[in-house]
Amino acid sequence: MREYDLKNTEEIRTFAYYHLKNIAMLAPLDNETIFKKVFTDTLVFQEFIKSLFDIDIIVSKIETEKRFTPPIAHKDFKLDIYAETDDHRFVIEIQKIDYDYNFNRFLGNFLSLLIDQQAKGEKYEIPQTVLGVVVLTRPYKINQLTGEPIKDSVMVIDFDPRSVKDERIKLWEHKLLFMNPNPKYYNEDTPKKYQDWLDLFRKSIDNKIDITLNINNRGIAKASNLAEFSQLDPSTMEQMRISESKKAMVLLLNQEGKDEAYQELMPQLEEAKAREEEAKAREDEAKLCLKIYKQYIGGISIEELANMHKKNIEEIAKIVE
Repeated sequence: MREYDLKNTEEIRTFAYYHLKNIAMLAPLDNETIFKKVFTDTLVFQEFIKSLFDIDIIVSKIETEKRFTPPIAHKDFKLDIYAETDDHRFVIEIQKIDYDYNFNRFLGNFLSLLIDQQAKGEKYEIPQTVLGVVVLTRPYKINQLTGEPIKDSVMVIDFDPRSVKDERIKLWEHKLLFMNPNPKYYNEDTPKKYQDWLDLFRKSIDNKIDITLNINNRGIAKASNLAEFSQLDPSTMEQMRISESKKAMVLLLNQEGKDEAYQELMPQLEEAKAREEEAKAREDEAKLCLKIYKQYIGGISIEELANMHKKNIEEIAKIVE
């Protein structure tokens, strides 16, 4: 059996994953605070982009709430997460959307990053490739032009023209990618490089879903550690609660009728409260399990631990072995 250094934070996290994964709980990545905490981590950001676009990048600076001064094309917009690669080859934006699923707005913001480069360059050059990711966590509110509903969890705009034979003519590498982890759009044919990250979002939003995360992907392993409730400090927890309240309030203000608004708002508030209560219970259980593990490696037998903590032998064995 492996010996863990329980004074080392990374060792404790490793223990938590392998021994407490049945009780560990991820904070929801559809929460603005948690989303930014996780995806502004350099390793997570780089591995996320590598998975989605098949490129290796290095970023040293990741910004949140990115605004441009002066505004681009008279549009004062902000991007949730923004970075330029150290080699200046790529400009990357990531957005998380809970409401206002306006695809024209997403496209407008993305094109603004291209227009900004053309305005600053010569001969209409666009020296940096622009990559965008939009994560939508609720059912689509629009249909296709044909009137048919959108049923895909991943959609990609590549901006390249097509021949009359529908063959791609590679002029640019700019891409805008949409991801929706809502279970309604689950498709077993989705490529693994996308599905692994969709699973991470789904698991964080609903911890009861029976999903095994691919922690062989370094980015997903780091992201799940960062989003683990037991790793969140009090300040992050408070900001998470504020984000949930803001989300519920925006939903209320966006509704047309007051009665309908309250009907929509109350489940949101109840969900936020339930998440907080469940998180506290999971955190307490995780701490107890870590205490049991320490006692076990300190020489106390499984039988004695079962008596001490009023658990059966099988439960104790599952924790320590």
